[in-house]
Amino acid sequence: MSSFSKPLAKSLRWMLLISTAASLAACEVGPNYHRSPVETPPAFKEAEGWTPAQPADGVDRGDWWAVFNDPLLNQLEAQVSVSNQNLKAALEAYDQAHAVVAQDRAALFPTLDLTGSATESKSGGGRGSTLTTGSGVGSGVVGVGTNTNKAIGEYQVELGASWAPDIWGRIRREVESAKATAQASYADLANARLSAQSTLADDYLELRLLDAQKAVLKATADAYAKSLTVTTNQYRAGTVSKANMLQAQTTLYNAQASLVDLDTQRTASEHAIAVLIGKPPADLTIDADPTWKPQIPETPTALPSTLLERRPDVAAAERSVAAANAQIGVQVAGFYPALTLSGSGGFTSTAISQLFDVSNSLWSVGASVAQTVFNGGLTKAEVRGAKAAHDEAIAQYRQTVLTAFQQVEDNIAASRVLQNEEPLRQEASTAADGAETVILNQYRAGTVDYTSVVTAQATALSARETLLNIQVQRMTTEVTLIEALGGGWSASQLPKS
Repeated sequence: MSSFSKPLAKSLRWMLLISTAASLAACEVGPNYHRSPVETPPAFKEAEGWTPAQPADGVDRGDWWAVFNDPLLNQLEAQVSVSNQNLKAALEAYDQAHAVVAQDRAALFPTLDLTGSATESKSGGGRGSTLTTGSGVGSGVVGVGTNTNKAIGEYQVELGASWAPDIWGRIRREVESAKATAQASYADLANARLSAQSTLADDYLELRLLDAQKAVLKATADAYAKSLTVTTNQYRAGTVSKANMLQAQTTLYNAQASLVDLDTQRTASEHAIAVLIGKPPADLTIDADPTWKPQIPETPTALPSTLLERRPDVAAAERSVAAANAQIGVQVAGFYPALTLSGSGGFTSTAISQLFDVSNSLWSVGASVAQTVFNGGLTKAEVRGAKAAHDEAIAQYRQTVLTAFQQVEDNIAASRVLQNEEPLRQEASTAADGAETVILNQYRAGTVDYTSVVTAQATALSARETLLNIQVQRMTTEVTLIEALGGGWSASQLPKS
């Protein structure tokens, strides 16, 4: 062993013995965490009489939007996690929370400091100057003069260590709380991602609904234009009044105006999609698809008991309870004394050439204990506040669970109702189309007036649009239901440390 390490080893040996004894006696004050019980129904009430399909593989993988079988939607959804600025902000928030874990964990270990100093001085009447050096590795004052008096020097190198052993578990509770908070932040990130993905799917389906509505209106306007041609010819032939021609013109122009109005709505949807994937609206153009048809996806299913593990917002709320629980222990530790251990070892000499001689070695060890005797009830108040924060977190967790069940029940009910409503709307649309054809033929035969034609056309157009809206509404309801079920997320994805 070198001459430098012998005194240091002796100093650290004492620290190790004391710290080992302290560690053996270490404990963690405060309550250990147990997940708060919540009432879970055996089945979703609104699922009775509902016949959902089996979930597609995409849902299990997390790419739940794949159930819509739309390649462009798949491409857009893939860009949400990469480019969405809100998600980037949420990711940075998680990184900050994760860094706090490392900061708190660092307090479990001793702190080592290496210091050095060198001084050299003279006395007498000669000229002299002083040079000051050092920071961390060494520091000192060196005097330089022109007299012949002998310089006096002092040199020192020292390694010091200090440690506050976590006897009562205060630091470990801090780490426990920070880890739970980081996990909650990660779940918040997952929830923000799921929300952005769901919003994008809704905006995309709204855009395609407008494409389909434009196709329906375009075909309707074309039919109205033909009716106007027939009516105009009849008016010129003197077989109908001018009022009939004006009614035909009004019907056509209203349909054409509605087509223009749809362009404004479609543009807004396209802009919203651009922002969700992190692009300026000017950089994204989605071509219209007049042939697009609604396709009702396969519906994912889940038991109520699994909902607590699949919803990231529920996981975040539960992790917040764990963090608050650990904070109780942090505050309870304030009732107990704090132990601080310190030690140092090094060398000191008046001659730098002899600095590391064994005879010039020095070492010291020490320990101090501090106990708060009176602080006006501050510690009791802090413990009471931590317990209240824990109870608040439990209430928020249970409310989040209740809201989750409500959202699933609401969307299952909506899916069931729309599933039963669509065939009726289909029948109504078919019947309205048939009535329009019959009345138009009757008008051409001169057996009914043009008012009956206008009424039949308006009814048929309304029925077509209602059917289309119902079909797309079924798709958007499935988006919301998938989101309410947590998408493809699972609490098993939470980071462990």
